[in-house]
Amino acid sequence: MPRLFRLFAIPLGLILAVALYPPAPAPAAVLDVVCTPPSSDLVTYRPPLTATAQDVSIDATTHYGPCAAAGVPGLTSGSRAFQGSGSRSCLSLLSSGTETFTITWNTGQTSTVSVAKLVTVAGATLVVTFTGTVTAGLFTGSRVLQTVTGPATDITLCTLGLGTVSSISSLVTLEITA
Repeated sequence: MPRLFRLFAIPLGLILAVALYPPAPAPAAVLDVVCTPPSSDLVTYRPPLTATAQDVSIDATTHYGPCAAAGVPGLTSGSRAFQGSGSRSCLSLLSSGTETFTITWNTGQTSTVSVAKLVTVAGATLVVTFTGTVTAGLFTGSRVLQTVTGPATDITLCTLGLGTVSSISSLVTLEITA
């Protein structure tokens, strides 16, 4: 009988150990920095975009803030800017793709980010979601999630040939996670 007891005692002991002491959960991702509205993005087109592609000048500025970064207590805001030109129409605003940009933080440090951009329109709202990684500078190797949300009414009317888009003003949320 003692041999039979040992035969069942060891597996039973292992089952009880797993049941009473489950493995520790995987550690949660560490949030390097989060920036919330009124963080904003403003893109201006000259001349305004129409349903037909034309050469335009583009000025874009994103202001991040307020921001909170546990590992960098003095980091409270950031910004990025773009000036360029190219052939664009209002349909171009609905194109997904990839981008690389640099955020300059109020501390003087920078983060270069490479992201995939997904554009969706839900009702009267334009949602642009950027996902990727920080490739250089502060937070290198961390994951990036940026969501830009703004009105889509002018874009929708423009794609139907019923108006133009001279600018888009949106709210921004940014999370950089280790």
